[in-house]
Amino acid sequence: TLNCNDPVQLKDEGNKHFQAGDIDKAIECYSSAIKVCPDKKMLAVIYRNRSACYLKKEKYNNAASDASKAIDVDAADIKALYRRCQALEKLGKLDMAFKDVQRCATLEPKNRTFLETLRRLGAEIQAKLKTTFSTDSRVQNMFDILLDEEMGKENKEKAANNLIVLAREDAGAERIFQNNGVPLLLNLIATGKPEMILAAVRTLSGMCTGHKARAMAILHMVGVDKLCSVMAIDDEEIALAACNLFQCINDSLTGGDKREYGKEEALVLDASKDLKTILLSLLEMVASKKVSGHGRDQALNLLSKNVPRKIRKEKDNSRTLFTIDHGLKKILKVCGQVPELPDQLPLTENTQLIASVLLNKLYDDLTCDPERANFKDICEEYIKYVCTADVSNQSNMDKTIHAVNTISGLLQGPFDVGNALVGHQGIMEMMVALCGSERDVDQMVAVEALIHSSSKMSRASFFITNGVSLLKDIYKKTKNERIKIRALVGLCKLGSAGGDDYSLRQFAEGSTEKLAKQCRKWLCNPQIDTKTRKWAIEGLAYLTNDADVKDDFVEDELALKAMFELAKSKDKTILYAVACTLINCTNSYDKKEIIPELVQLAKFSKQHVPEQHPKDKKDFIEQRVKRLLKAGVTSALAVMVKADNSILTEQTKEMLARVFLALSENPRDRGTIVAEGGGKALIPLALEGTEAGKVKASHALAKIASISNPEIAFPGERVYEVIRPLVSLLHTDRDGKQNYEALRGLTNLAGFSEKLRVKIVKESALPDIESYMFEQHDQLRQAATECMCNLVTCKEVQERFLQDGNDRLKLLVLLCGEDDEGLQTAAAGALAMLTAVQKKLCTKLTTVTLQWLEILQRLCLHHNPQIQHRGIVIVYNMLNSDDSELAKKLIESEMLEILSVIGKAEDSPKRQEALDAARTCLVKAMDLGLIKPFTNTS
Repeated sequence: TLNCNDPVQLKDEGNKHFQAGDIDKAIECYSSAIKVCPDKKMLAVIYRNRSACYLKKEKYNNAASDASKAIDVDAADIKALYRRCQALEKLGKLDMAFKDVQRCATLEPKNRTFLETLRRLGAEIQAKLKTTFSTDSRVQNMFDILLDEEMGKENKEKAANNLIVLAREDAGAERIFQNNGVPLLLNLIATGKPEMILAAVRTLSGMCTGHKARAMAILHMVGVDKLCSVMAIDDEEIALAACNLFQCINDSLTGGDKREYGKEEALVLDASKDLKTILLSLLEMVASKKVSGHGRDQALNLLSKNVPRKIRKEKDNSRTLFTIDHGLKKILKVCGQVPELPDQLPLTENTQLIASVLLNKLYDDLTCDPERANFKDICEEYIKYVCTADVSNQSNMDKTIHAVNTISGLLQGPFDVGNALVGHQGIMEMMVALCGSERDVDQMVAVEALIHSSSKMSRASFFITNGVSLLKDIYKKTKNERIKIRALVGLCKLGSAGGDDYSLRQFAEGSTEKLAKQCRKWLCNPQIDTKTRKWAIEGLAYLTNDADVKDDFVEDELALKAMFELAKSKDKTILYAVACTLINCTNSYDKKEIIPELVQLAKFSKQHVPEQHPKDKKDFIEQRVKRLLKAGVTSALAVMVKADNSILTEQTKEMLARVFLALSENPRDRGTIVAEGGGKALIPLALEGTEAGKVKASHALAKIASISNPEIAFPGERVYEVIRPLVSLLHTDRDGKQNYEALRGLTNLAGFSEKLRVKIVKESALPDIESYMFEQHDQLRQAATECMCNLVTCKEVQERFLQDGNDRLKLLVLLCGEDDEGLQTAAAGALAMLTAVQKKLCTKLTTVTLQWLEILQRLCLHHNPQIQHRGIVIVYNMLNSDDSELAKKLIESEMLEILSVIGKAEDSPKRQEALDAARTCLVKAMDLGLIKPFTNTS
């Protein structure tokens, strides 16, 4: 019978129940024992035991409390300490649990359980610290610093950067959002300080990226109007950041988010209303006087990027139609602005060109004639009061200028629409009237319109009869340099309407050179403003169709440098003209192949045959390229590539790619291109643009990658982006030269690091490289084999050689037997590395062709020490392959004699590697017991 007043008996009874698994009864016994136990030490043991019961029952608070009572009696009670550690860990109090197990490990340093728990808790605490460090208190702390007037600038910058970085990760973004972040960010914007606004906008961008629900919530909390007012601020960086925020919101709302939203799906998914609000607000910004030039640029950019369809196969162009109905007149208003007149919209140098590009994209996105007719009707409606304007009235005159300038904008955008308007009754008369006006600004606008409207050969011939006399008249009479230069460009453009066809020159011999000389003079004059000097480049873009002009221009280093400086300026409307001029100087435009037979036929049938200028021959082009490089063309191109995407159109990108390809033709010039950042600049051109542009840029990249140190040519992570364009050149529809250069480039990259090799394999380059190893063309076959030689250290490549049912290994062995030494070196090198790492291949090698032994012997006897060394290494790998039959077969053949002869030869620096390898083979054969060491008898 159990004595209810005997603590020892009750404790023992509790122990029995515990061992039997009846935890509730054990707790009952221990609880009764505690009530009657007078002895402190005994009490501690009972508490400790009850703590174990509570751990089993998952009552962690009770378990920790009982263990603590035992520890109070004996601070070194190791069992109680460990039990409390277990309970505290379950309660999430990791640092307290860590302290307990630390004590346990100190008391019993060799106990594995304690050490393992100590290590695990240590790691968990580190991980938790990392997250708590970026948690709520930290977020609040950052806002406190940013909103504190007293805080120093350095601390504020640090806090702002931390906030931006935190918002880029989903967990951090959610934390800022949950901790009242959006109202606090609005407070930052309200300070009006540019650096605070920037930090807030960039943080919001991070929070809106890839999370539809959060993007929607933020859009509603901040409001579209507020976001537009931030983008309207006259600060380029803020406008760009706000544009990026709008883009992040748009991407998240239009499907950048792949999350499952469950019950809230319906609330989150209908973003169409918000997207329409954003679109209308952006259109409102386009023609608003309250918006800065930078803000207007970004509003136009957002429309350009998000309104027209990205993929033509999509049927729905409703966004474009909606934009045309609600905003076309606003965009036309921007095109028609004349900054010299009072009361105009704030613009940057680039605004009107961005607007023209947007008009072009919208027009291109239309799918049928009625849609195009509607577009033209709206433009016509906007222009129509021109013809009725009373020129004597000043405000009407301003309206006329505005209308003519709008047509200029259309001529730079959807040319057909502008062209149709120019042909309308009264428009030409308007231009003539403006040319005769006393006001400089009227003449300037009219001359620009004349220039833009003579873009097609057919139109130009009409202007040569009508416009030339007008322009010549203005050129002679005007005292204003800005008008003079524009009139000259008009004459240049008309004078070069025949392109580079030497026989179609419009002007008298020598007059184009005179015009060009005048353009170069203006270009080099720093007293003239950028906008006007830009027209000098426009003139040269036309005149450099003439080879005499190109040659004179590239010899004028001052003029070249002046053009490159302008290309780097903020005014990016200049890019197209600079690109055209460089295309002409390097002759990198598309040249149609002239077949002699067809020329004879054309002459016979009295057809026109284009003639090539003597200075357009190869050696002249090479000289021009050298001069351009010397004047710093590469750094100018590198800056041009970074221009705003709307201005850097697909066509301009293609032109820049063509220029780069022409510049990198000579291997000796590639170092200069790399040194000035050309390698880096080519990557975006190779990844996006027209198909032809991407191929040209990829080809230039391949040329640079084939002979440069990748770390210098493509610094940082960019080197991994080079591989895809190179692999795209391997396709059979590319020409042989491109295949060859791409293989050379990949060979160089593959020889550089394992990470690059893995990336080449991931980009599915192997099948193409292998197919070129079977190619009949010697150079292609060698380049592919060299590339493979550099790739064989990759596990995936080795596995392809180990697979059965293919001729990969056989091809490599047979290539070792070819006569071409370069090919032999590459194939033998690949084979030497493969047989070193994959012993199975040593045996497989003997089964792929009956000629294997003969080929191997030829390698070992080769006069080229490099090839000989590779051959002997293959033999060593075979002796070392754990296949005793194979080793025996080799030593029983003539190979032993070959190795002995080589091994006994005198040391020679040229052949030392081969001699040492042969001696190593003989030592291996001795170790295997296949030959006996030779001993001299005394």
